Amino acid sequence: MSTMINQKEDKSGVDMSDSVKHFEVMKSNLSTEDDDDIVESDIELDNTDVMEPDNDPSQKMGDPSVEVTEEMRDAANMTKLKAVDMISEGKLEDAIGQLTEAIMLNPTSAILYAARAGVYVKLNKPNAAIRDANVALETNPDSAKGYKIRGMARARLGQWEEAANDLHVASKLDYDEEIGMALKKVEPNARRIQEHRRKYERLRKERELKSFERERQRKQAGADREALSGLRDGQVMGIHSASEFETKLNAATRALRLVILYFTATWCGPCRFISPLFTNLASKCTKVVFLKVDIDEARDVATRWNIGSVPTFFFIKNGKEVDKVVGADKSALERKIAQHAGQ
Repeated sequence: MSTMINQKEDKSGVDMSDSVKHFEVMKSNLSTEDDDDIVESDIELDNTDVMEPDNDPSQKMGDPSVEVTEEMRDAANMTKLKAVDMISEGKLEDAIGQLTEAIMLNPTSAILYAARAGVYVKLNKPNAAIRDANVALETNPDSAKGYKIRGMARARLGQWEEAANDLHVASKLDYDEEIGMALKKVEPNARRIQEHRRKYERLRKERELKSFERERQRKQAGADREALSGLRDGQVMGIHSASEFETKLNAATRALRLVILYFTATWCGPCRFISPLFTNLASKCTKVVFLKVDIDEARDVATRWNIGSVPTFFFIKNGKEVDKVVGADKSALERKIAQHAGQ
C-alpha cells in the first residue's frame, strides 16, 4: 500500500558495518596509552686511555701579525731541532720550552704548533694539544699533523666521533702507521656511538609518530562523541533540508549506526497508517537512527533520492543504501529492521 509520485526510483550500492560499540573501545584504548619517556641505555665503550681533561691556563701563543724575517725563521728552526733532541731524551717539559721559543720567533709556522701539540699529547695534556692543533689548522688547513694530533688528543678525552673525523682527514692528507693504530682504537667506539644515536633517533621518531596518531584518534573520538550527541536515541528526527540530512547521516555513519530514512507526505493516507509504527519502532530500536522527510518540505532531499512513491523507507549503512521498503508494509519494515540492525 503506497501513494505513487511521478518520479523514477534509484538504488545505491551495499556496504555493511559493525556496531557503535567501537566508540567505547576507542576511548578505552586512548586512555590506557602511556607516554613513558625513552630511557637510553649505556654504551659499552673502550675508555682504557681516556683521562680527565687538563685545565691549565692556555699556553703562550705567537702573534700572527709579526713580520717574520729570514733570521727569525732560521733561529726558530734551530730551536726546533733542540726540542727534537730533548723529546728523544724524554725531556718533554724542556722541549715545550724550546718549541714555545721557536713559536715566538715564527708564529706563522703551522709545523711548530703541531710539533708542540704532539709533545702536549705525550704529557697527557690533551686540551693544550687541541689548542695548538687548532692554531696549526688555522694557519694551514691542510696540515696532516694538525689533524692527526688533534684527533689523538680528542681520543684521550673520549671525544670519539670528533677524533675519528680528524684522523680520517689526516689519513687522507698523509697516512702513517700511527694514524692507522689510532683509528683502530677510535673507530669502534665512534661506530658504537653512531649506532646508538641512530637507534634512539629511530625510537624517538616512532614515539613521535605514535603520539601523533594517538592525538589524531583523540580528536576523532571527540568529533565522534560530538556527532553522537546530535543523534536522539529512541526518537524520530525530522529532516527539513539537504544540509541537515547530511549532518545526521554523517553522524550516524561515524557512529556505525543503521539509518532508516522515511519519506512521507501530509496528504498520503498510507503514510498516516505507517507513521505511528515507525515512531514505535524508533522507541524500541534505540541504536538505530530514524529520519523522517516530508517530500513537500524537503524537496531537495526527495529529489536526490528519486522518490517515486510514499511511504518509502531506505536502509543506509556507511552512507550507502543497503535495502529499501516501498509502501506501508508493516511486516516488511519490521523484518528488515531486525535483519539490518543486528548486523
